[in-house]
Amino acid sequence: MNSNSQSANTDTYSQRLADIVGTAIALLTLTLPVFVIAHYSSTNVQNNPQPLIQNLQGKKD
Repeated sequence: MNSNSQSANTDTYSQRLADIVGTAIALLTLTLPVFVIAHYSSTNVQNNPQPLIQNLQGKKD
């Protein structure tokens, strides 16, 4: 009987550890891209929108 209780205790510990590691991976997966994008994006970006309508007419002779 003693071996059964140790096995159950080990399984509970393994399950708890797997839950913690899984949660850490999920949080890292969700937050790391945001921080990487924020770090590498420039704060001095000029917003110069291109005109939507271009002159498609050819030269008139």
